[in-house]
Amino acid sequence: MSRFFRGGDDSSSESSSDEEDLYSGSEAEENEKIEQEEESSDAAEEEVEAAEESDSDADQKKKGLSRFLVDQDSSESEESDGEITAKVKSAKDKRFDELEATITGIQNGQKINDWGSISNEFDKLNRQVTKLQDGGKAPKIYIKCIAELEDFMNETLAKQKVTPKKMNATNARGLNAVKQRIKKNNKDYQEQIDAFRKDSDDFMESDEEEVPAPKATKVRFQDMIAADDAEEDDEGFATVGKGGRALLFTPESIFKHLRTIVESRGKKNTDRLEQIKIMEKLGEVAVTPYQKIRVLMTLISARFDLGSGGAASMPLEHWKAAERELFLLLRTLETEKDHIIIEGADEWDDDDKPPVLEQGQKYIRIPGSIVSFIERLDDELTRSLQSIDPHTSEYIERLTDEGSLYNIIFKGLLYYEMLRKDASLEVPQESLNRIIQRRLDHVYFKPAQVVKILEENCWKEVPSNVDSTITPRTESVDAGHLINVLCNYLFANSDGIIRARAMLCQIYFLALHDQYYRARDMMLTSHLQESIAQFDITSQILYNRTLVQVGLCAFRKGLVYDAQNTLQEICGSGRQKELLAQGVMIQRFNQVSPEQERLEKQRQLPFHMHINLELLECVYLTCSMLLEIPLLAQTGSSPDVKKRVISKTYRRMLEYHERQIFTGPPENTRDHVMQASKALAAGEWKKATLFVHSIKIWDLMPNTEDIKTMLAKQIQEEGLRTYLFTYAPFYDTLSIESLSTMFQLDSRKVSAVVSKMISHEELAAALDQVTETVIFRKGVELSRLQSLALTLSDKASALIETNERTLEQRTQGSANAFNRKDGRGGNRGGGQRGGRGGARTGGNTQRQAGGTQFTGGALGAAVRG
Repeated sequence: MSRFFRGGDDSSSESSSDEEDLYSGSEAEENEKIEQEEESSDAAEEEVEAAEESDSDADQKKKGLSRFLVDQDSSESEESDGEITAKVKSAKDKRFDELEATITGIQNGQKINDWGSISNEFDKLNRQVTKLQDGGKAPKIYIKCIAELEDFMNETLAKQKVTPKKMNATNARGLNAVKQRIKKNNKDYQEQIDAFRKDSDDFMESDEEEVPAPKATKVRFQDMIAADDAEEDDEGFATVGKGGRALLFTPESIFKHLRTIVESRGKKNTDRLEQIKIMEKLGEVAVTPYQKIRVLMTLISARFDLGSGGAASMPLEHWKAAERELFLLLRTLETEKDHIIIEGADEWDDDDKPPVLEQGQKYIRIPGSIVSFIERLDDELTRSLQSIDPHTSEYIERLTDEGSLYNIIFKGLLYYEMLRKDASLEVPQESLNRIIQRRLDHVYFKPAQVVKILEENCWKEVPSNVDSTITPRTESVDAGHLINVLCNYLFANSDGIIRARAMLCQIYFLALHDQYYRARDMMLTSHLQESIAQFDITSQILYNRTLVQVGLCAFRKGLVYDAQNTLQEICGSGRQKELLAQGVMIQRFNQVSPEQERLEKQRQLPFHMHINLELLECVYLTCSMLLEIPLLAQTGSSPDVKKRVISKTYRRMLEYHERQIFTGPPENTRDHVMQASKALAAGEWKKATLFVHSIKIWDLMPNTEDIKTMLAKQIQEEGLRTYLFTYAPFYDTLSIESLSTMFQLDSRKVSAVVSKMISHEELAAALDQVTETVIFRKGVELSRLQSLALTLSDKASALIETNERTLEQRTQGSANAFNRKDGRGGNRGGGQRGGRGGARTGGNTQRQAGGTQFTGGALGAAVRG
């Protein structure tokens, strides 16, 4: 390295030695190369000398190897030169370099038979070549690559057939992917591939002038243009696809565009709105009915993809467009009788020519499902209503679309009825059942007047020569008859969930229109309460709604006991919102996953289908009050009578209300019922009636005055029963006339109530019809001490039985060894037990004051039910 230090001083020996250590190894070789280059090129030396002369001060300071070090100024200049070089290189050259690198990667994958990397590089290659296509012609190196790749693939497949050799999963997937894509891809460049295979050398050497392709216009640019100027800006422009090629929409190219769109559905980075625009233009150029039907079906499916997310609903404008297109599709199928859409038909694969009717053929069958379109349109409307605030005008406006949707459901039903007339088509019965169920779902919860309007509007859109076999055309529409016909058809032609839902819909409609006894009989004979737990959640929700509606119907009929017994299952649980799908309950201690919460929200019913929960609670508490207050009076006057509870929810509220030190005037529905309960228990039936009538929620029920009149009579009767239970021990005889005056009831009604109580053994008395008096029988009246002794005896007997059962379980039945046939060690306690858990017949039976045995009567039946 001495030649690098020819101009150095001896005094700098230490620095030179350090520099020798620094520039050892590879850097020394690099410096030798630099010196050789300087010696070989005189021009470079002259430039260096000129630079050294121009900056003499710097040269005087830099000696030895230091003159080869790069200072800050020179490094900045070099960086600027590098930037200039990078900017000078054109983008097209860079893309060619990337394309060649990708082709090299494919060739390397072919050498080692790595189809996984070949598949990835092939996808990358196709993305790169779209940027380099010039006037529809691809680069020649690309044509050579895909032609050789196709040949290599064919050779590999041929070897696999001759000598099957198991490939690993990655290679097999890559080979299948290339096999599926390369044939479709090479079809677009078939002419160039044929020219290459005919004479590869001539093809590669031929020089064709390449004109740079125009830059492809991206869709994002259109977002910057105002909507008002969109039509003006479209003039003079054409739709641009990949690679900057203009898309030509002709009747002959419709099927190719449709196939491309169908294959790209569901893939990432797919512009769905752009696809919809393309299909709208295809619909404009469609000529034949087959083309129109295919475009409409694909367009409707693409619009549904916009609402495929879990939480987002379909945009309003696209829903209305899909509704119009589905209506147009059904109208086209009505006019073109030889074109039918049916499930299970064979797909037509030839994109160059449409199918034609051959000799012996009656229909051109197109694969698809009209009922699936209708169901999806219905579901999207429901999701849209779920996401809108129901207390705004937007919800009312959105709800008006239900009329047009019902019209489409009706037209779809007529279409399937037409298909079912031809036995050769083999239309599945399930499709017809599904669309009838959708029609039923839109009418079962509506009043008869609304159903009548919907049906009349549907028949106006139908030609006069078209009629329905299931629901024929009539002059006046009867909603009850319509529901009955639809449900009977599903009873006869379906089973499982659809049949159960049809039954529930009919029961709901009957209960809504005050036909309680028919609804009750259908509910009992269907036995759905035994098997409803095995159905899906939506059917269980419908069952709960039907049960509640039957209970409300019983209340409107004045059947308090039946109403309370029916509503007990729903209202007694405290989960009315969740069971009726009218809201998500906030669970305090349970952690709900986001997936469960999302499913719960999807199951919620739209607001217009809700049952008023405040009205439901008011009815339930009122019925519980009319049953519980007489029962409390009965058990209070007879300490030995076992306490029973009809409604735990009502009892809990009543106890909480009684614990309050100060109770102000009632503010809500619950307060009104509790105040009325206290007044009724005290015998103030007029005050109780006033409290109940002052509840404003009764105005939401039809025939409000009839409801209030019925409640007043019920309060009078239950007040009479409560009075008799409370004060019977203090009377020997009581005049019916006095009771009639006290409670403002007819004498016959008082006699009927007393007779009913006596017959049910709720009251130890006799009715003298001659003198119209009630004679109370005292009998053997138990004292307080005797009643407590009987209670203690019963508890001791129950404790003995519990101990015996526990002993029997621990000794595994050995305790029964004493019960032998010889009679030794017989039953204990004087009672006879018929095995474990059997009824105890020995001991003292429970008695009521007056000496009569209490059997329960109507209240006992309520508990046993």
